[in-house]
Amino acid sequence: MPALEWTDLDKQAVDVVRALAMDAVEKAGSGHPGTAMSLAPAAYLLFQRVMRHDPTDPGWLGRDRFVLSCGHSSLTLYIQLYLSGYGLTLDDLRRLRQWDSLTPGHPEHGHTAGVETTTGPLGQGIANAVGMAMAARRERGLFDPEAEPGTSPFDHHIWCIVSDGDIEEGISHEASSLAGHQKLGNLVVVYDDNHISIEDDTAIALSEDVVKRYEAYGWHTQSVDWTETGEYVEDVQALYDALQAAKAETDRPSFIRLRTIIGYPAPNKQNTGKIHGSALGEAEVAATKEVLGMDPAKTFDVPAAVLEHARGVAQRGRADHAEWEKSYAEWRLANDERAAELDRISRRELPAGWATALPSFEKGTSIATRKASGEVLNALAPVLPELWGGSADLAESNLTTMKGEPSFIPEEFQTKDFKGNRFGRTLHFGIREHAMGAILNGIALHGGTRPYGGTFLVFSDYMRPAVRLAALMKLPVTYVWTHDSIGLGEDGPTHQPIEHLWALRAIPGLDVVRPADANETAYAWKAVLEHTDRPAALALTRQNLPVVEGTSAEGVARGGYVLREASNGQPKVIVIATGSEVEIALNGRELLESQGIPTRVVSMPCVEWFNGQDTAYKQTVLPSSNRARVAVEAGIALGWHEYVGECGEVVSLEHFGASAPYKTLYEQFGLTAERVAAAARASLAKLGQDKGETTGN
Repeated sequence: MPALEWTDLDKQAVDVVRALAMDAVEKAGSGHPGTAMSLAPAAYLLFQRVMRHDPTDPGWLGRDRFVLSCGHSSLTLYIQLYLSGYGLTLDDLRRLRQWDSLTPGHPEHGHTAGVETTTGPLGQGIANAVGMAMAARRERGLFDPEAEPGTSPFDHHIWCIVSDGDIEEGISHEASSLAGHQKLGNLVVVYDDNHISIEDDTAIALSEDVVKRYEAYGWHTQSVDWTETGEYVEDVQALYDALQAAKAETDRPSFIRLRTIIGYPAPNKQNTGKIHGSALGEAEVAATKEVLGMDPAKTFDVPAAVLEHARGVAQRGRADHAEWEKSYAEWRLANDERAAELDRISRRELPAGWATALPSFEKGTSIATRKASGEVLNALAPVLPELWGGSADLAESNLTTMKGEPSFIPEEFQTKDFKGNRFGRTLHFGIREHAMGAILNGIALHGGTRPYGGTFLVFSDYMRPAVRLAALMKLPVTYVWTHDSIGLGEDGPTHQPIEHLWALRAIPGLDVVRPADANETAYAWKAVLEHTDRPAALALTRQNLPVVEGTSAEGVARGGYVLREASNGQPKVIVIATGSEVEIALNGRELLESQGIPTRVVSMPCVEWFNGQDTAYKQTVLPSSNRARVAVEAGIALGWHEYVGECGEVVSLEHFGASAPYKTLYEQFGLTAERVAAAARASLAKLGQDKGETTGN
């Protein structure tokens, strides 16, 4: 272990961090100063002495990753980025939480250099860190599996700081349990155990032994208590020793409980809920600066010697980077094909001709779209090594397991049905949807691999916070959500999604794709993988659907297209449908045509993609002159009114489902061709185009 050098300038720098945290929140008028003050030594130690990073190249492939799971304490990260030389300035700290600043209230990935993930919703960050650690191991397995541990340019660590709030959120249990099972020795979590949250003393809601909890998960655990002497002593050496011991532990993730006093050394507000989430006030800031030996009249004061000393980490980072480059260059020289693959995957480019591997399905056959999706994954396995994923214990239902691919699992946890190794491909999340969503985000954030995760559509509710963050961060994560409607049948209303499609479509930046048949499913996968700047959800059927004539890869990519034109080319009615209801729409069209009503059927698998088309294209599909319209989907109507207009009708489901064979449910709930035809006639009637018949007097 390298000896810790901790000089008077380092101690002064830590105090400067505390003062900057107070000043920034005071100027903003809001924020969270307390944790940034008490974590100042820990964060400074990580950035200055422990982590491998290069402030002059925040995207360096070989860097360690840092996750601030307690994103409310954004200053804990921002001030270290400023001191280390990532490009933030004192003016940026002065503009904390202001319009168009680089220092928003919570760290935002892609907005501020050095921020590895967007955090704030508690618990998400630690689950992101687990995903990053898994991705690092997968990356190692793809590109350098033969190297001895610790010798590969792909070996690095994930460091994460968590708070009491992160520990209390249920997602931390799910993610931490899986991390222990996966034996992620490249993951180190520092738990800021300060006993304070917004409602003051956490004893009001938290009494468990958190360290024992992590021992039970199979983590390597340590405790560093800065209060154990009865006085508060920031024993930086003890924390450094613990961090180095965690780094040396390669077969288990590491958990370090760090007992701190929030807001130290504020004389009146330290160790209170008041300092957690609000400004200290002018008097308390002045009193604290006096305790620190600083001039209370000065704000945002950073002595030149302190800044110069702290910025020295950039030179050390560049030296580490240069040393790493030597081993990386040797690896590239010895692995030219792997190096080319790494370059392609890092750019999120798809290989030439990859789409020719996609399967096609014979017209007139019948296949569930979940099964078609499984066949797509099997076909793409040898073509796209970056594509990997699994299911929340629903592999047999979601059909997310690529045939012949090993599981991503320590060898000792292989099972009879799932063989694998630490560098495997098939992910097993267990029944942990909430963590699965955030872990997928961490995988996507780490690098170029493309993760997917499956569960039933109804359980997307458990994933929603992570899905929302994926959309916010523009991450190319794919959700394979099956059993997408009452079509799952006998499992009943608890498992039948009704409101979910439109609830998910309400998330900006999330593509919700509901293909009509097996070929549309393959086309949907193609379009999803060609997008690298947003997440996508595939909503897939349990029940078989006919493979229909006329589906179009281009049409699916555009989100909506004319699947079946009116017999005379001049529709009086347009029927819009998605997924399993496209078959119903086509049958409804036959009824209407037999009644002399020319009818167009539009398949609209993705309203987000359709909305992104130019006006001219949208007019060719849904001409504004055609006001007689029907939308049909086995869920709530909600957003369909935008597409059918004031004279249109929606054949929908505005109540929960029931337990019965799916054909019975569709019939009893009025999701039938006859109901579609009746809705079309009702729309025509609103336009005065309903013609009666002569029946006599």
